[in-house]
Amino acid sequence: MSMSRPGDIAMGISQLEGYLLLQAERERACDRARRFVGRLDWLTIAQREEVERLYAQDQWDLTEQNLRKVARRGEELKAEYQRIYRQLRLRLLVAVLLGGVVVTIVATTFAAG
Repeated sequence: MSMSRPGDIAMGISQLEGYLLLQAERERACDRARRFVGRLDWLTIAQREEVERLYAQDQWDLTEQNLRKVARRGEELKAEYQRIYRQLRLRLLVAVLLGGVVVTIVATTFAAG
């Protein structure tokens, strides 16, 4: 029996959450379609089924587009924050090194004088 790494478990849970959220959204799209078609009482049963199917698909496509936009923006923000973090880390390193140089110079100056 192999042991799973915590990262694998977290990724699996994240994927499961995503799947469940998508399924819930798909069900909401179908509910919206049923409510919409419910107001079109002059359609035949076949027409109602087709309109419901098309409306649900349209709702799902819209949701998918929005999710892709959110995911893309999340990746953009992640890249931006990583860039800023690297810059701050570099600045901190430079400040520490300069501080060390200053302390060394001051210590050398006082030791010689």
